Amino acid sequence: MSTTGSTADARLRALFEGRRLTPTQRRIAHCMVGRAAEVPYLSSVEVAELAGVSQPSVTRFAVALGFDGYPALRRHLREVVPASPAGRPPSEEKAEANAYQRAVEEEIANLRRLADALADPAPVREAGRLLAASRPLPVLGLRAAAAQARGFAYFAAKVHPDVRPLTEGGSMLHDRIDGARRAGADALLCFALPRHPRETVEALAHAREEGLTVVTVADSAFAPVARVSDLLVPAAVGTGLAFDTACGPMLLGRVLLEAMCDGLPEAQARLEEFDVRAASRGLFVE
Repeated sequence: MSTTGSTADARLRALFEGRRLTPTQRRIAHCMVGRAAEVPYLSSVEVAELAGVSQPSVTRFAVALGFDGYPALRRHLREVVPASPAGRPPSEEKAEANAYQRAVEEEIANLRRLADALADPAPVREAGRLLAASRPLPVLGLRAAAAQARGFAYFAAKVHPDVRPLTEGGSMLHDRIDGARRAGADALLCFALPRHPRETVEALAHAREEGLTVVTVADSAFAPVARVSDLLVPAAVGTGLAFDTACGPMLLGRVLLEAMCDGLPEAQARLEEFDVRAASRGLFVE
């Protein structure tokens, strides 16, 4: 890639970085980065065709970036993005490969920041203590966060006597929280990821009203769930692809699981008992 092409690519990325864009808007952003040298001279209709979206989506994308409309965004791009001297954008194949690599590099950076945050293990240890002591232990995660909640609950059930995953919303969600509280639950673990469902915030508020201590894994300490959480441990998500990547929250969930095991004296015995049963049943391929 030429120096000019690299500069155009970098300036476009700088315009998009740190903004909360919808999947459709991210698709447009990726297309524009891939055609950085051309974009300042393309119409909204042309951008829409290249990105495979509607023309109104391109207009909404420009407004989301703080411009009055697409013409204002294009004028801005003509001022800040240098034209390619050869008049040709970098190849799409190269741009796409770089986009994939940038997404991975962003997640690596997120994991490094998580490692730095864990230099103070006190919040995670406190969370582990709360989760270990709760009988039963409800684990909440809706929509994008459902996979994180299910993964935690799957492994936690091997060492904790009563884990109750809550991954479906609806009118019965509060009933399930009430049921866990009546059964003796003291704490609730929540995974909360963008885009944050209103139902998650409402469920956590209800859990606190019922006397549960809410421990939350979220993408930011300033996430909407922060005000209804008693202990929030953040782990950033990657935003370099059309859909968020959640390596950080997943790893933090495993760290919390380890901290919970530290608070369960019977954890190791339960794991060994499971291994014996699994071997006798031939559950896994040797």
